[in-house]
Amino acid sequence: MKTSEALKIVGGLSKPSKMPGWAYGLPAAECKTGSKLAQVPGSVCSGCYALKGCYVFPVVQAAQYRRLDAIRSPLWTGAMALLINSKKSKEFRWHDSGDVQDEEHLLKIFAVAKLTPQVKHWMPTREAWVKHFLPEAPANLVIRFSGQMVDQPAIASWPHTSTVSTKPEDRTCPAPDQNNECGSCRQCWDPGIKNICYGKH
Repeated sequence: MKTSEALKIVGGLSKPSKMPGWAYGLPAAECKTGSKLAQVPGSVCSGCYALKGCYVFPVVQAAQYRRLDAIRSPLWTGAMALLINSKKSKEFRWHDSGDVQDEEHLLKIFAVAKLTPQVKHWMPTREAWVKHFLPEAPANLVIRFSGQMVDQPAIASWPHTSTVSTKPEDRTCPAPDQNNECGSCRQCWDPGIKNICYGKH
């Protein structure tokens, strides 16, 4: 398979400006849990960045829905692995917008991670059911359960988590101090870091 063919199959990758490497974004409106939380004041999804700004441009929405349709393709796993390997990047982020859809989707992501062993993968999620599949996750994929409410403590039952705080002293993500970029930080991808605390913005 050529990379041009793989791009057509998966609907393209995204390249968040703040992060190293590449990402894959789906429509935030199709998040199973996040779309409900977006209606809850004080939740981390209230005022979601992926439901406004450039994310709602028709061309962006069209691309995201193409990717959503693409995950059902039997060729998707191989095409994603080929593209990620072709980028020769050390990190990959799943879902800079959107979230995992179901078990089939999750297991395909596991397969992609296994086919790209030299890449560190990070997938944040608000889908609690994913926890049952953590024993099957490849070692190069860090899945972080995202706390649902601002200033909520990290969920102790998950090995890797992320939270959002209004208290500057709680924040462990350095991006706000370095032009809103990851810079040299790789905490989100690091399995040795249990929780990442982002500042509310």
